[in-house]
Amino acid sequence: MNVPSTSDIEITLWRTWALTVTHEACEYMEQKFNAEKTGGDPVIPSLKLDTDLVMACDQLVDWLIKAYKNPIQMQINIARYSKLISPKDMGHNEEREEKLLERCPPGHEGTKLVKIPTTILDASGAIIAWYLPDALTDATQKEIWVASDLLTPMLEKSVKVDGNWRTNQGWFNPSSENDALTPRCINLSPVWFQQGHENQLDPEVSASLKGASSEKILKAIARPAAIATVALRVMHPEQY
Repeated sequence: MNVPSTSDIEITLWRTWALTVTHEACEYMEQKFNAEKTGGDPVIPSLKLDTDLVMACDQLVDWLIKAYKNPIQMQINIARYSKLISPKDMGHNEEREEKLLERCPPGHEGTKLVKIPTTILDASGAIIAWYLPDALTDATQKEIWVASDLLTPMLEKSVKVDGNWRTNQGWFNPSSENDALTPRCINLSPVWFQQGHENQLDPEVSASLKGASSEKILKAIARPAAIATVALRVMHPEQY
């Protein structure tokens, strides 16, 4: 008879909590956003959501509504522009960039400083960007810093002198004693697509999540990840 260890039980419960709470928060977020947008009835959050998460969702909804009601429309057609560019357009070829600008001019005059929640629309009225300053609560920001601190050992080892385009030392500023976080690059994914490997059909957990501290990292990022997901539910439903 195989009896699961306490650790196995905790991981299963945490996984269930994270998925369930994220789903409930997304449902609450979408309903509240639509109610605020249309002047509908107040939306009551699920009892499965704790106070901090509800407050985070409420503040995020307020900022999303403010941004939605403060659109800036540009004359660029983003669908046409996306057909003109290719994966090889990395933004480093000045001549190529000038030609793209000629064919798809942004259509704005000069520079506009935006200080409040805003949406940027293209010529067709499609939202191509959300600007949401101060959308995260103080509690959420603290959780993100705590989670980021757990990544420091991996971040310090990630960059190399002869690294690839993601981890080359030349792309990062050197660390200093005043840096709260080491500027480096790691990948955190529970379903990493193994492009370039023989077995591409079976996604794998990224190497950064196979270490001894992976469980602590996943627990630390669960709530911030849920908040990012609820924002995606409203801003880009199809991608969600």
